[in-house]
Amino acid sequence: MDRDDPTCIPRRQFVQLCASVSAGALACVSPLLLAQNASTLKPYRRAPLLDAFGLPIKAADLKVGENYVFYYPYVSTPCFLINLGVPAHPPADLLTEKGASYRWNGGVGPQHAIVAYSAICAHKMSHPAKEVSFINYRHAPAAFKRSDGLDTKQPGVIYCCSEKSVYDPAQGAKVLGGPAKQPLAAIHLEHDDKTGMLYATGTYGGEMFERFFSEFGHRLMLEFRTKNLRAEVEKATVMPLAKICRNQILC
Repeated sequence: MDRDDPTCIPRRQFVQLCASVSAGALACVSPLLLAQNASTLKPYRRAPLLDAFGLPIKAADLKVGENYVFYYPYVSTPCFLINLGVPAHPPADLLTEKGASYRWNGGVGPQHAIVAYSAICAHKMSHPAKEVSFINYRHAPAAFKRSDGLDTKQPGVIYCCSEKSVYDPAQGAKVLGGPAKQPLAAIHLEHDDKTGMLYATGTYGGEMFERFFSEFGHRLMLEFRTKNLRAEVEKATVMPLAKICRNQILC
């Protein structure tokens, strides 16, 4: 560097200038980075979905409109597995109750029709239990009051009869009606195109697991016969809801 050249910047000033520019650039892009972080998959153990005999569940095995349940990412946290029968391919941009943004990337399988969500209602955490389930998937048209107050009837919804929260599984389980403040947490599925097998690998959106354990922990320990409710699932057994729950409440 020619120190006599008036256009040259001394090294110390140059370093300070670079630091200032970098800080300003980070300040400008930080909202974008936060949004990207919020949409990132929260990974858990990669668990194959199996049937009651321990054999792999394949996309072609899932009946359209059937309520299937499996437990993930923990041994005591129920999830819905649904074959919608129609593509759920367009991604959906959603918000948690705390305002964090995330993107649900759509269904999986040959027709992009297979989706999975936490079966813990985002309002008061109603969920499938052995004795009763107030929350389930309705393939046939169900009547409910939309978030804007209008009465409507729509097929293919997840309906919680505890407080009348309704979710759209074809659009990331976004809230269609009722008091829920956020969508159901989505379960990220992987589909092996060669074998047809399905795997659960993580979650998107507003998890409610810690609150779930806090409020229902004692009953869950009795029901699942374990004190380790947070044990991560290695293999997820898929069952029709009717086989794990004695009564389904419809409204």
